[in-house]
Amino acid sequence: MTPVPTTPSTADHRSVDARRRALLRTARDVADDLAADAIVRDQAGKPPTDETARLREAGLPAALTPPGPGRGTDWRTACTVIREIAAADSSVGDVLARHYVHTWSGRFYAGQQHASILEEESVREQWLWTGAVRAPWPDEDTDGADLTLRRHSTGHLLSGRRSVHTAVATADQIVLDAVSAANGDVLVVRIPPGARGLTVEPAHDRLGQRVAGAGEVVLDRVAITPEQVLGRRPHDEESTAPFTALAEPALRLALCHVGLGIAEGALTEARDLSRGGRAHRLPGEDPDLFLTYGELASAAQTATAVVDRATDMLAQALDLGPRLDAEGAAGAAALVATAEAVTSKAALRITARVLELADAPGLDRFWRNARVLTAHRPVAHRLRSIGEHYLNGSHRAVPAFR
Repeated sequence: MTPVPTTPSTADHRSVDARRRALLRTARDVADDLAADAIVRDQAGKPPTDETARLREAGLPAALTPPGPGRGTDWRTACTVIREIAAADSSVGDVLARHYVHTWSGRFYAGQQHASILEEESVREQWLWTGAVRAPWPDEDTDGADLTLRRHSTGHLLSGRRSVHTAVATADQIVLDAVSAANGDVLVVRIPPGARGLTVEPAHDRLGQRVAGAGEVVLDRVAITPEQVLGRRPHDEESTAPFTALAEPALRLALCHVGLGIAEGALTEARDLSRGGRAHRLPGEDPDLFLTYGELASAAQTATAVVDRATDMLAQALDLGPRLDAEGAAGAAALVATAEAVTSKAALRITARVLELADAPGLDRFWRNARVLTAHRPVAHRLRSIGEHYLNGSHRAVPAFR
């Protein structure tokens, strides 16, 4: 039989599909590994040194970078990986979510060539990314400029301090924004944790997400070379390019997948406990228990449907790149805000309710993790933003941020 000719596009598609399947298998294997000792590690609450080593061994930091020729992962697949890991250990899911979004920083803020070089190096070196870039408008949780850049003969000197939610002591690249003392421009920069003048202060005794590696970076005249400057962050939403405006909703949506992972993990663990711990009465014989699980499973499935729709829309917006217009960015941001509101409610409800369904050590970690993940993003703010976009049809990308 004569073989059917394979066009380059077909071969490329098959290669990408094979890489995707292999990545999802790897994610499941890593999730199983993390689930085995999740309770013990949560109780210890140590920085994620061991956890990030497991991720690197599996090749996940290199795989979860923006898609390019023969490398990286598309937005939908990456979010699936994040949710899979988060269901086993939401702290590690949080690390991966922020890592993946921050690897897009070159595309959001730098030029195409700079971004491509950075992404290739990230894959080659298996860099793990983290960071904390503020939105270009006032926020009730921030109080003025906390990081300042001053001109230096070889670039800039960076000083100040900033809270970072994940991998503060274990990441290879930290992305931050800082105000230039010379002209007031806000520059987005990346720094390695080992830079001279950089001190890391890990957070201790967190309520939840204890293994995420949160803390503060303290910078005392840290040298920033021109290559470490990714670009300018606009001062306000009106001057923000539509594609750059996706940076914030992209992070919010990735964290929605972490929240979904928490809800799914809590529900699965409680279900397994209910099946195995009721020796004298099978779960199927208890109509009240059946009703409760039905309600919680429906809440999780509803949130999943909304988040998946937002994921598809944001993926389409990211694919457009510089061709994305303001209306498209605003629509994606509004849908992300909807996903965030729905996921927050579902995760908190499910994780609190399962504590009444099964009494087992460690089950409380799901509620604690969900509480910490959603604490700084009140649902009321999201709902107002959704209402603003729905009523006014705003073309700005601000609705998902405030």
